[in-house]
Amino acid sequence: YQRRVREAVVSTQSTGDSYKVNLDECGPMVLDALMKIKNELDPTLTFRRSCREGICGSCSMNIGGTNTLACISRIDPDTSKSVKIYPLPHMYVVKDLVPDMTHFFDQYASVQPWLQRDTDIDYGKEQLHQTVDDRKKLDGLYECILCACCSTSCPSYWWNSDKYLGPAVLLQSYRWLADSRDHKTKERLEKLSDPFSVYRCHTIMNCTKTCPKGLNPGKAIAEIKKLMAKHL
Repeated sequence: YQRRVREAVVSTQSTGDSYKVNLDECGPMVLDALMKIKNELDPTLTFRRSCREGICGSCSMNIGGTNTLACISRIDPDTSKSVKIYPLPHMYVVKDLVPDMTHFFDQYASVQPWLQRDTDIDYGKEQLHQTVDDRKKLDGLYECILCACCSTSCPSYWWNSDKYLGPAVLLQSYRWLADSRDHKTKERLEKLSDPFSVYRCHTIMNCTKTCPKGLNPGKAIAEIKKLMAKHL
């Protein structure tokens, strides 16, 4: 017995290319199909991938109209339908399914995503302890893999990405605002206090709906707004 050949439609930035992939000779995930296409059908097909475990965030793309990771997105067993794959929306495309992430990571760097304290840290001498409750505040934040699925699903980020930091970067920003070991809460909030960096979020919640890790960037942004009202 052999299943019918499944046709996956992979769309590049300007043209749509179609490939037929036999599911009996392919793994169950969309990334498996893409790798089979590149290895056997079209070596010019370009996409990012690394861990194949939903950890690195490299293979983020739009699959069937939803931003997700190709490595954890199963191929629909209904072979009467094609799988439509596009690069992350509203991003400059380097080639095929590879978006230009330069601006995204520049924004990430702008929130200074590292521990900052008023006193010097003698690294390796002693631990910076937290209570169990303080540590729990970081759950749902540190797991972000910076795949940009949430930011590129946000209409506010589509139209204002030059000024609005977007859900992913703001979730990362709140990860440090919520860390009891960090001493620069006010300084961090002051850098976000302009009309665009945070307040372009209109709580549409596309970010939370699409996050492949099940995180809630919309809630993190709301918590930032609460901190700004309290400290500024």
